[in-house]
Amino acid sequence: MSVTTEPAASATPRAPVWTVGDHTVRRIDETAFPAATGPWLLPGATPDVVARTPWLRPDFADEEGVLRLASHSFAVEAAGLRILVDTGIGNGKERANPAWHRLDSDYEARLTAAGFAPETVDIVILTHLHTDHVGWNTRAEGGSWVPTFPHARYVTSRTEWNHWAGAEMEEARRQMFRDSVHPVRDAGLLDLVDVADEGTDLAPGVRLLPAPGHTPGQVTVELHSQGETALVTGDSIHHPVQMGHPELCSCVDVAPELAARTRRRLLDSLADSPTLLFGSHFPSPTAGRVRREGAAYRLVPSAPGAVGPVPG
Repeated sequence: MSVTTEPAASATPRAPVWTVGDHTVRRIDETAFPAATGPWLLPGATPDVVARTPWLRPDFADEEGVLRLASHSFAVEAAGLRILVDTGIGNGKERANPAWHRLDSDYEARLTAAGFAPETVDIVILTHLHTDHVGWNTRAEGGSWVPTFPHARYVTSRTEWNHWAGAEMEEARRQMFRDSVHPVRDAGLLDLVDVADEGTDLAPGVRLLPAPGHTPGQVTVELHSQGETALVTGDSIHHPVQMGHPELCSCVDVAPELAARTRRRLLDSLADSPTLLFGSHFPSPTAGRVRREGAAYRLVPSAPGAVGPVPG
């Protein structure tokens, strides 16, 4: 496995690229989260807790103990398919969170510069149906929200869909479903998948694994090729501080105790293995390998190396 950056078109920032056997993974940045996000999202990750986890600085926390978090997607080329894992916040949408309200980012330009123009994407994997993971499902066109990826199969777990279909949702979440989920369903592009306990293969070298707790039907995404493996976390791990302190839960976890058990099981399975972990909200360097550290874990960032080809 390796990581580097690739030349980008015009002034569009370069996208980091990792290789996993014959697969390539590109991080498509949307926006950094404001400093207030960490204390809200992970209230147990106080400056004292961060100070007891010195390896978090400077990449994942600043000197005052404020966590760094970001919104991005992972663009995967696997078995001749272009696959996008999660779609961020989206542009121009009415959101209760001021930092996400009517966002205006260059995400689509970054995606296209990385070789993943929206019309070329084959599969969109939605690890779960939260606002900051489904936003670019759709874009504005003629006063309506239409699928951004018109030729893609949008995949989420049936358990996830069924949960929200039967839940009492506040207006902000109903708005998100109206503008970012229902247009995909109405276009016939939403594909609900039954995810088995041992995982379900979605494409050659791409498997969905259940990761309940943050939401009931959340999945992680396992990539494997030529004896190499990687895993995209979804929100089973929001931030590397939860590797040093697996008991720390998010304020938006539907089932916090289950989320903590899922996280510890995942980390234990990856610890001291060669599997590359991709954090769905980890700032740069974003990816690394899990190592045991006492009764907990730490992230060792992956080393730079050769670049995989940009899809033609």
